[in-house]
Amino acid sequence: MQDPVLVEVIGSALSSIVEEMGETLVRAAYSTNIKERRDCTASVFDARGRMLAQDEGGSPLHLGSLMGIVDEITRRYPAGTIEEGDTFIGNDPFTGGGSHLPDIVLVSPVFLDGEISAWVANLAHHADFGDRGHAHIFQEGLRIPPVRLMRRGELQNDLFELILLNCQVPHERRADLRAQLAANRLAVTRFTELAGRYGRETLVAAGEALLDYTERRTRAAIAKVPDGTYTFTDKFDCPELDDELDLGVTLTVRGEEVSFDFTAPAQVRASVNVVWTALHAAVYYSLKTLVDPDIIPNAGLHRPVTINAPRGSVLNCVEPAAVNGRSETCQRVVDLIHGALAAAVPETVTAASNGANTGVHFSGTDSRSGRYFVYLETIGGGCGARLGKDGMDGVQVHMTNTSNLPVEALETEYPLMVEEYALVDDSGGDGRTRGGMGIRRTVRVEEADVHFWLDTSRQRSKPWGLFGGGPGASAAVELSEGAQPISHGYTRLQPGDRVSVVTAGAGGYGLPEERDPEQVRRDVAEGRISAERAREVYGVEP
Repeated sequence: MQDPVLVEVIGSALSSIVEEMGETLVRAAYSTNIKERRDCTASVFDARGRMLAQDEGGSPLHLGSLMGIVDEITRRYPAGTIEEGDTFIGNDPFTGGGSHLPDIVLVSPVFLDGEISAWVANLAHHADFGDRGHAHIFQEGLRIPPVRLMRRGELQNDLFELILLNCQVPHERRADLRAQLAANRLAVTRFTELAGRYGRETLVAAGEALLDYTERRTRAAIAKVPDGTYTFTDKFDCPELDDELDLGVTLTVRGEEVSFDFTAPAQVRASVNVVWTALHAAVYYSLKTLVDPDIIPNAGLHRPVTINAPRGSVLNCVEPAAVNGRSETCQRVVDLIHGALAAAVPETVTAASNGANTGVHFSGTDSRSGRYFVYLETIGGGCGARLGKDGMDGVQVHMTNTSNLPVEALETEYPLMVEEYALVDDSGGDGRTRGGMGIRRTVRVEEADVHFWLDTSRQRSKPWGLFGGGPGASAAVELSEGAQPISHGYTRLQPGDRVSVVTAGAGGYGLPEERDPEQVRRDVAEGRISAERAREVYGVEP
């Protein structure tokens, strides 16, 4: 297509479709994890399954649950057997339908002139599978390969009921899945309307042009990075593992292309293994943010990039590895890439952020309703300091992009009380620019036999600083006196028991003595650092 203005117009229209699809899902959803925390995403693919647009409000890691699902659908269902009004459902990491089981994907074809011309898809994290083991994938929930949920516009009730029967909170799942179906129907309508305006051939050509444009822009951005080989290693810990894991990357830039070669130990009997789609999502996110954050998020970004990790390892696991906590490991992949490229592009990297996607899971029976409940939340932490800017305090970083669950909603929906929700003083690393602070959240349990499970990292190590910056504080979890100790991330809580989750801070950037004394005084006045720290580290009298 030769008209760049028209390509831009159609590209913006596709972005609008996915944004409206995502907002429709949030507004129609029932569960707090979707309607409040926005743990969902929406996307449009071309007829060949290449992503053309993904909503900006979704999590970058969700790309790992979307990649490959169209390929798997078309492999399973031969040409001519897919019809208008069909919708497919999937969540299985090992059959092209997801990157962990709570992320359920719904995909619908868009027919124009009797042909499949595009696919629309949305993903929602269904916070359902509580009180599970994580030694292997079969303990983590119901595996759904990409199968047909809607046939010619009719819901396949037998399959729908089979799925609901295997869920612990089926009334939530029923409503949330219907919200996902509604979001896809809207997207099909909007794409068809767009085709009515410009024609099928024009839309197809514009999709190709958008992919080519993103590829050109990505190659031009990579070419600005100095050629060379860059390496970095880091330690990874999680409550499920007794020992830390050694992870590493060798990153090679040659002209307009870049390769990532990862080292990792063999996959483990814990939830933190990563399937290849999730690893690729982490790499694509990292590259985009470091070389050109404004690149359109589509499959053209992937073309100049080569990614390798040992098959059967923590970073490229095979069935039957457990993968529920893969986001923890993917956060560390981002840290590895930032650490490797610090020497090459110091003006765009950040010091290590909190290095986790700290997930808290409470589940049990709510005596008020007699129903089983599952409360999931991922708690933010410190964001790494940057050149000329302090890291942000208490935010979701990198591969996560969810909101927090308001205390009012939490206490209304679940038999839990929040006693403290605060930033952790002095948890950001020192430096010319300061690392962001972590969060402390203390929850009191109101019911008997509540199952608690914790996902986190950086309990043993600290988020590292750059160019003389200091490390951020480590993560921690504290239980009230008399509570059953946590073993490998699990414990049972009784009425009155409290859990205090402390997320990690983030690393600082540059030498502390180069920080503006007036800024140090403002930090003290605003509670970001203590007066004692101002004196001892920065040599400033507050």
